[in-house]
Order: sequence, then C-alpha cells, then structure tokens
Amino acid sequence: MLKVFSHYFPSHTLQQILLDALLLFVAVVLAVTFQAHAETVEWEVVIPSALSFAFLMVALNSAMGLYRPAAQYSHRAAIARVLLSVLVSLPVAYGVFRWLPWSGFNSGAMQASVLLMLGVVLSMRALVNRRQASSLFAPRVLILGTGPDALAVQRALACPAQGGMEIVGFYSGGGDDPVEVDPRKVLSGSGLVEVVRRLRVNEVIVAVRERRGGVLPLRELLDCKLDGVRVFDLSSFFERVQGQVRVDSLRASWLIYGDGFRQSLGRALIKRCFDLFAATVLLLLAAPIMLITALLILFEDGGPIFYRQERVGLGGKTFKVTKFRSMRTDAEKDGKPRWAASNDDRATRVGSVIRKLRIDELPQLLNVLVGEMSLVGPRPERPYFVDQLAREIPFYGVRHCVKPGVTGWAQVRYQYGSSVDDAIQKLQYDLYYVKNHTLVLDTLVLFETVRVVLTGEGAH
Repeated sequence: MLKVFSHYFPSHTLQQILLDALLLFVAVVLAVTFQAHAETVEWEVVIPSALSFAFLMVALNSAMGLYRPAAQYSHRAAIARVLLSVLVSLPVAYGVFRWLPWSGFNSGAMQASVLLMLGVVLSMRALVNRRQASSLFAPRVLILGTGPDALAVQRALACPAQGGMEIVGFYSGGGDDPVEVDPRKVLSGSGLVEVVRRLRVNEVIVAVRERRGGVLPLRELLDCKLDGVRVFDLSSFFERVQGQVRVDSLRASWLIYGDGFRQSLGRALIKRCFDLFAATVLLLLAAPIMLITALLILFEDGGPIFYRQERVGLGGKTFKVTKFRSMRTDAEKDGKPRWAASNDDRATRVGSVIRKLRIDELPQLLNVLVGEMSLVGPRPERPYFVDQLAREIPFYGVRHCVKPGVTGWAQVRYQYGSSVDDAIQKLQYDLYYVKNHTLVLDTLVLFETVRVVLTGEGAH
C-alpha cells in the first residue's frame, strides 16, 4: 500500500496503471515511428503528447473502475464494466488525438492503430482482474493474534483487492486469546523477533484487542520496528487496507493523538471554492435533465416537484435538504420516520427511475451553493435517525465535524443501507473521510460517483 495525499492506494493497482500507461505510450511512439515520413517527426512534441495521452486514458479508466479487482463480480458484470470503459475511452481518445499538437503526423492509420491497442489493453486488464491480484513486491505479513480480530484481518487480506499481501502465519499474543484461525498456520518460536527475522517478515499486524496485563510483547514489537519492520494496530490496518476506520477497534486516544482529523481554515477555504465551482458547472450541465424530471413528476401525479426535509449538518445543526420528490405525498402519513429501502413501495413510477439514476439528488447542488452542504462528505441523516444512531453507535457524532455531501466515500464504497448495522458500516467509511479528506480524495470520490451512476451499482 502506498500513501498519496493521505489516501492509500494498493501497490499492485499502481503497478497495473503504470504498466498500461507504458504500453499505450509505446503504442503511440511506434505508430508515429512507422509512418511514411517518420524522419520529419518532432519528437520533442510527440514524447510529452504521448505521455499525456497514456496517463489520461489510464486515469479515465481508473475512474470507470477498471482497475478494481473483478473476481467478486459475475462474468456479466465484468463484461459490462469493460464495455463501459471501451464506450467511454474510445470517443475520448479520438477527441484527444484532435486536441494534441501533433496534427502534422496524426494520420488515420495511426489513430486506428492506437485505438486498437487501447481496446486490447482494456480487454487484457479486465481478463487479468478476474484473477487474484498480485504484486511484484508483495509484503510478507505476520498477524499477532489468533482470535476473532486475527480472523477478521485474514479475511480482509483474502479479498481480491488485497491479494498483493502474503500472510506468513499467526503468532500467539498469549493470554486467553482463542484460536479461531487455521491452527496449522499458528507459529511458534523462541520469541517474536526471532520469528520475524527467520521468516523475513515485512509487516506485523497487531490483532489483539486486550493489551493490559502484559498480553502484548511491547519490547519485542519495538525491536521489530527498530529492525525496519512496519507495525500496525487494528485501526491503522483497516484504515490502510479497507479505507475505513473500524468502530469496534477504535479508541478515543487514537482519534486525539493520531494523524488526521485536522480542520483548518485553509482546507475549508479550498474545499468551499471547489464546491462552488463544481456545483455551478454541474447545475449548468444537468439543467435539461432537471427540467425534464420536473415535468415528468408533474405529469404523473402533480406537485410538489421538490421534497424538502430536515437533515443534520455541520456541527449538529439542522437544515432543509432539497431533492426531487420520488415518493407519494402520503409516504409517511402515520407520522413515523422510515428509512428508504430497496424497491420501496412508497416510490412513484418516475421516482423509482430517478432514484436508480440518482437524478433525485441533483437539487442538493442548491444546498451546496448556499453553503449548507458540500459536494463530497458524509450523507446527511434525519434528526430522528441521528438521535437513535448516536445512542447505539460510539463516535457517531464525529461525522458532523465536516459538512454533509451530495456524494461521499461511504456512498461509493457501500451500497444503500436501511438498518443500524448498515449505518455502522457507512460510519466507518465516513470516519475515514473525516480523518483524511483532501481535494485529491474529493476528486477520487467524484470519479467513483460517475462510475456508480453509469453502472447502476447500489441503486435503490
């Protein structure tokens, strides 16, 4: 895992991106070289243009989710994702050819050759991602512990997105930690340091929840760290690997003394400028769709077009969120708030469609312009649910230290939820965002949102 601007990226994914960028760069250079008049080529123009083209294509397909391992998806979903990448990439690539300053040697044959190579690279990447991910420099991981936390770490590392990490075994932390992992992988030795050196371990993950009474070999962990071995606790591990801050392994001291959770005037100013610019552009682009949606709502069952509802925002203050009305006007005639659910019977016919396409969320851009919301942030919840969740979930109020968002890290990482358990899962992603939010992470979330909308993942 590599940390870039406070966000972790799997090393094998970055290797795939660099490899594909190199292939496309070489394809452009070769296509130019084999032209009839290659001797007149201005290489000082071709080289930076080819690099720009290559990285633009891989960045675009990263946003389309092509580099996310597809082993957990069906063949049909994997094929759909490839087709989406091809349909988006080829027109963009053709437009890039027209825009880059190489018109003097940009022939039709060259365009066809490079576009064909682009299609081959996309197909190859989809085929490779059907297999378990791997890395050229896979770190060797030792898990300290054998209980339920160690089992959770093992399962997290077993998912396709983390296939680049190799588990060498489990080391018992002592105490009353039960053995819930494979007993054959539990290691023994004269001491932790000896085991780490003998097995050439690169990382130690501490998966022992009870730390009092000498359960943890603190001196040996320090010796491992001084030997250059990286040591992670459960909170840091799940943050790094799954992009979430786990509530069940979270301590207030970690929130206070750890990195992140910084709120500064400069960061708030940059985020606000970004919100104003992006929301204005999106409103202009979406204006025709919003007009058609308003007319369809009117034609189906009359007004009102918009639905305004009280939500909890920054600092726990309430505001009125604006959305297109997707449910009947008597959706809560009993006066009791209910979570929206998948295939909710209260939705109108138009409402079912605009909810699947996320069009009902577009009027929230007006809340962004007036400063009540941000483009990216935790999903704003109703006061009734916030009071309930704050009583049942520790640290729930931390998510209110930033503005709620039209989209967010939790929305693109976890499908729509309608229970307390779902709220816990989404909170863990929200806490990660609150801890690490930067302009880079906001941009990544927006790209992921485009992919989710186009593919219909998690539609409700």
